[in-house]
Amino acid sequence: MAADGVASSRRTRTDSAGESERSCGFVVPGGDGGSGDTWRRHIVRQLKNRDRNQSDSFQDLIHFYSRLLDKSSLTNGILSRRPCTDSSSVSSLLNQNDQLKNTTGELAFQVLELQQQIKIKLLVLDEQDSSLLAERRRLAGAFDVRQELQGRAVQVQEENGALKMEYDVLLERQRGAETRLREEKVREGHLLEDMIHLKRQAAARMNSRNERRSRAREANLQKELQSAARSKVAIDSSSSAPTSRSTSPKNEHQDKSAERRHTRLFRSASATSPRILTSIRQLFEKRRGHSVCSLEEDQMSPVGICLSARVPARALQVLEAHEQGINTVRFSSSSDLLATGGTDRVIKLWDVRAGSLTHRATLDGSTEGITCVDFDSAGSRILAASSDKSALLWRLDDSVPKLTLTGHSRKVTAARFSPSLHQVVTGSADRTIRLWDLHRAACVQVVDVASYCSDLVCSENFIISGHYDCKIRVWDTRAVSCVQELPAQGKVTSLDLSSDHRQLLSCCRDDCLQLVDLRRWSNDRTCFRAEGFKCGSDSTKAVISPDGCFLAAGSADGTVYIWNVSNGNLETRLPDKHSSSISAVSWSLSGEYVVSVDKSRRAVLWSDI
Repeated sequence: MAADGVASSRRTRTDSAGESERSCGFVVPGGDGGSGDTWRRHIVRQLKNRDRNQSDSFQDLIHFYSRLLDKSSLTNGILSRRPCTDSSSVSSLLNQNDQLKNTTGELAFQVLELQQQIKIKLLVLDEQDSSLLAERRRLAGAFDVRQELQGRAVQVQEENGALKMEYDVLLERQRGAETRLREEKVREGHLLEDMIHLKRQAAARMNSRNERRSRAREANLQKELQSAARSKVAIDSSSSAPTSRSTSPKNEHQDKSAERRHTRLFRSASATSPRILTSIRQLFEKRRGHSVCSLEEDQMSPVGICLSARVPARALQVLEAHEQGINTVRFSSSSDLLATGGTDRVIKLWDVRAGSLTHRATLDGSTEGITCVDFDSAGSRILAASSDKSALLWRLDDSVPKLTLTGHSRKVTAARFSPSLHQVVTGSADRTIRLWDLHRAACVQVVDVASYCSDLVCSENFIISGHYDCKIRVWDTRAVSCVQELPAQGKVTSLDLSSDHRQLLSCCRDDCLQLVDLRRWSNDRTCFRAEGFKCGSDSTKAVISPDGCFLAAGSADGTVYIWNVSNGNLETRLPDKHSSSISAVSWSLSGEYVVSVDKSRRAVLWSDI
């Protein structure tokens, strides 16, 4: 095959050379008369042209021929090393030839594989070109979007600039408004101080007039007592013991004249005695109002209507009293009416008859939950404290509030009638205590306190308040000042006065009830604890029995605990009727019933009947 290729190459080369000689024959320019140098240059130029044409035509053949010569030289070298003298050399050459054929086949197969890979790569390259074209198109679209966004950004910047200018103008206006607001607040503070000063002056004038009237009444009473002491009262001895009487006319005449004289003297005394008794009664009632001040005055206090309270032993009735949790409960002074208030913003009145509670009426008007309720001494009005920063007053025959007392800045936690029936006292989370005149529906005194007021109780000229800073404070409403502070062991959640105003009960978050003797005004107190008792919230209410012999409070586990005051021991436990923390307990003034309420809307009536 190599020899055939060489011969073919030689024939091709020879034919090409002949054609070149025929096509590029030497032509002597200028005929036989030209110079020798000219035709030589022409011949050289034609030879170079022929050489260039032949080289371009046979470049591939020359390259192939060179490779063939290399292979033939390799074969000659092998043959020259081993002369072909025997059959073994021929067989080895044949083997080598077979190997060369195999190698040539393998190379040809590799060439085909490489060509296939080239085709695959060309397809991949085409796909990449298509992807590149698509990306270029996307890039062009993104560039257009970028141009659009840049335009929008410029527009937004212009709008932001305009808005910034408007903002600066509004900011200046706001600063001016804030300056005016501060000025108005300062002015408001001055006006409030002036109003408080005027109210204090008016209160001082009113106190002065009341004091003058009191002195005048005392002076009149002294005069009446002196005149009564100087008057003579004769008492007929015959009215107290039987005596023998004579039947003579003379004795009968003397008896009649003596009877007329005694009758005249008795009538003279009886005409004066009602005024004296009324004056003495007023004096005693006035002095009884100051029973928190001295031991001597307390001794004049009358005994309460309840001589002996009953210790409840079982539940008479269990009912779902409200739609939401119940926060407070209170009996009226007649013990036949009960009021409950809850987070459902209403007060419900219940008739207490024959050991059962019957719904009587619903009082609404509050916009948030009720935190405290209180009856007046006549049992005809009810006062409530609300989380909507107000206190409300109802008549029992009207479900619409008669008065709404507003002025606190946070929720009102306590509201009580004062001994003067035309005044009420409220305590609030805004750290103030306010005294209200119901005739004018206005606040007449404001007392600033140092802490959150959780509960309060009232006596004439005195207010006792409990606070979250573990203090119980006594306030004199005449001087508008705190006259004493009593320390507590924890946050004070409730206060209650005994019916004779001699003892004060406080319930604290340290799971302890404390009883203070108000006649001594000392830090000595009696603590009442019990295993399992736990104060369930910051507004848990405890109560003293009407006779002052027992204490009652509800625990976080739904059990009512009752302690004996005389020995300090736990008297009884009333479990299993409440499913959540008890929020308040109330004892009827007759001493017959106890009612407990909890956060799961349940009210339970207890007694020993």
